[in-house]
Amino acid sequence: QVQLVESGGGWVQPGGSLRLSCAASGFTFSIYDMRWYCQAPGKEREMVAAISPTGGSKNFFDAVKGRFTISRDNAKNTVYLQMNSLKPEDTATYYCNAIYRWTRNEYWGQGTQVTVSS
Repeated sequence: QVQLVESGGGWVQPGGSLRLSCAASGFTFSIYDMRWYCQAPGKEREMVAAISPTGGSKNFFDAVKGRFTISRDNAKNTVYLQMNSLKPEDTATYYCNAIYRWTRNEYWGQGTQVTVSS
């Protein structure tokens, strides 16, 4: 049974930091590209960050460049999103996504809420 379980969301003041984790099971994690998406109320889901299977290639949405980092630990089947200098506009539900680039087979987590406000 495939599972992607996000954790680490919550409430934080502007300028604060959060670290999201996504624990994977039920598939070969180390061959999948991993992505974080966010979806704010009334908006479409958009990709925030992506990391290749080995971790050697990373991509970021322009709005989070320099503030967010993505990493993975293939031994622990876990991908992370470190979010620094958070802004109110970062408020959204954050989803973990696994995608196998050759077949486009993909899995989604259930999401974790991030709220940035004073």
